Amino acid sequence: MPDGSFLRHLPTDVWQLLVRDWGSDARVHQRGEKLPLGRDDRHVYIVLGGCVLQERFPLGTKIARFRGVGQLLGEAKLIDPEASVGTVCLTTTWIMPCPVPRMNVLLNQHLDARLALLRSLEHRNRSDEMIYGTATRTPIQRVGGLLLHLAAVSGTRSTAEPDHHTILGPTQRDIADALLMGMSTVENALRALRDTHNVITSTYRQFVVTDLPSLRRIVTAS
Repeated sequence: MPDGSFLRHLPTDVWQLLVRDWGSDARVHQRGEKLPLGRDDRHVYIVLGGCVLQERFPLGTKIARFRGVGQLLGEAKLIDPEASVGTVCLTTTWIMPCPVPRMNVLLNQHLDARLALLRSLEHRNRSDEMIYGTATRTPIQRVGGLLLHLAAVSGTRSTAEPDHHTILGPTQRDIADALLMGMSTVENALRALRDTHNVITSTYRQFVVTDLPSLRRIVTAS
């Protein structure tokens, strides 16, 4: 599981309880399918595979965030059952639903599970700050940082090319919305990462990080 995710922090015995109670309810959602995280839904969801895009519109401003494997979605429902967030699958995504009332009981009975959730949310907040709140950095670093994050939380590797991390689902528009950048700026940054730095390849809804260490050096350069 990705570092900092809910499932990475969750103790094995509690995970076994979740699988016993709700594992049979897990299902696969296709690309473009929306998860039912509306006001009337009474579940939180654990991402077992794939990637989703969550969108909120505070004060009319669109805020988009990518969430991947091991993350708990809809955590606001644990304190406000009518909380909602638009959530769409960017690729084939495997999700396990957990009823809010029973999840709250489990978190109250297993303090290590509650601690796992708090740790994962704190890690998510810090990660979001580093990825989405870096307006003073160069476009190449900002776009590269997001791709580095997506490679970690939803990237897949093949046995043929184990050093390549394939990211399925996001479009250039999704990246632009998440980083609050213009499309042309994102296109230019991706072109530089692909053609000048040779650290990625890209096709429609697919990015392949071909040189992860070099991409990390670009992102973290002062």
